[in-house]
Amino acid sequence: MNSGLAKKLYPILAVCAGIISGLLGAGGGMLIVPILKKYGLDQRSTHATSVCIILPICLLSAIVYLIKGNVTLFDALPYLPFSVLGAIIGSLILAKINQELLRKLFGGFMIWAAIQLLLR
Repeated sequence: MNSGLAKKLYPILAVCAGIISGLLGAGGGMLIVPILKKYGLDQRSTHATSVCIILPICLLSAIVYLIKGNVTLFDALPYLPFSVLGAIIGSLILAKINQELLRKLFGGFMIWAAIQLLLR
C-alpha cells in the first residue's frame, strides 16, 4: 500500500480501533496489530505499538464506563494486581520471543477468541 494512501487511512483505522475497544474491551488491538504489521512494522514493534495505542483508548473507555455506572472500581480491583503482573511478564517476554512464534501465538489467540465468542 502506498504511504500516501496509508496516511489518509490512519484516522479512519484509528476511529475503528477506538470503537472496537469501546465495545469489546481491548479488542481494538486485534485490529491494530494486523494493520501495523501491514504497514511494515516488525512483529515485536507491532505488539508494543498496539499496547501504546490501546492504553489511552482503554483508559478513556474505563472512565466513561465508570461515569455511566456500568462498572465500579471494586468490580475490577480483584483482577488488577494479577493483570499488572501479567503485563510486566508479557512485556519482558516480548523482547525475547521469536517473532514467528509471536505471530503464530497471536493468530492462535485470535482464532481461540473467535471460537469462544461464537460458541457462547
